[in-house]
Amino acid sequence: MPSTHLVLIRHGETAWNVDRRFQGHLDIGLNDNGRRQAELLALRLEREHARQPFAALYCSDLSRARDTAAAIAARTGLTLTIDAGLRERGLGVLEGLTPDQMAVQQPEVYAGWQRRDPEAVVPGGERLADFSQRVLTALQQVAGRHDGATVLVVVHGGVLDCIYRAAQGIDLMAPRQREMHNAAINRLVYDGTVWSITDWGDVSHLDMETLDEL
Repeated sequence: MPSTHLVLIRHGETAWNVDRRFQGHLDIGLNDNGRRQAELLALRLEREHARQPFAALYCSDLSRARDTAAAIAARTGLTLTIDAGLRERGLGVLEGLTPDQMAVQQPEVYAGWQRRDPEAVVPGGERLADFSQRVLTALQQVAGRHDGATVLVVVHGGVLDCIYRAAQGIDLMAPRQREMHNAAINRLVYDGTVWSITDWGDVSHLDMETLDEL
């Protein structure tokens, strides 16, 4: 099958990102800076869309991703498709806590999270292994619907970490090697079997000169 290009984007900043508070499935909206990032991102992608149109726009069902994607849809005219399979990992009892609070309130669960144990159970949440399988399946399905095209997908930091590891052959238990920046553009190619990264962590659209153009 023809290779499909996926442009994966992390949602804009939230107040909980700033506080290093775990969001998981909690529906936390963008802060003022996150809305600014979403608009700058949308402006960048509007220009790319004018040169070479994107085939579709997908996003997680959580509002921080939906609102980021809605800014892109408004600029490009693309119809937004919401896919719950793209949402962040459910972290159950850890949601709403900072790492320091986790260590005190949920020490055993926090220890499993720190070890990145794929099979560790998080009460009320998802095992890392299950989360990774869910998001990889969802992204493969998106790619499969748009053979040979380029598709925009707005997701979360954990989702990006999973696909980065899959493309680079990095074990789930290995320490995270790349920071997943808010509103960054990450480009991959899927040939039906293998994921390949062509660009990662592009935040050049978030600089002040671009902001002035608005």
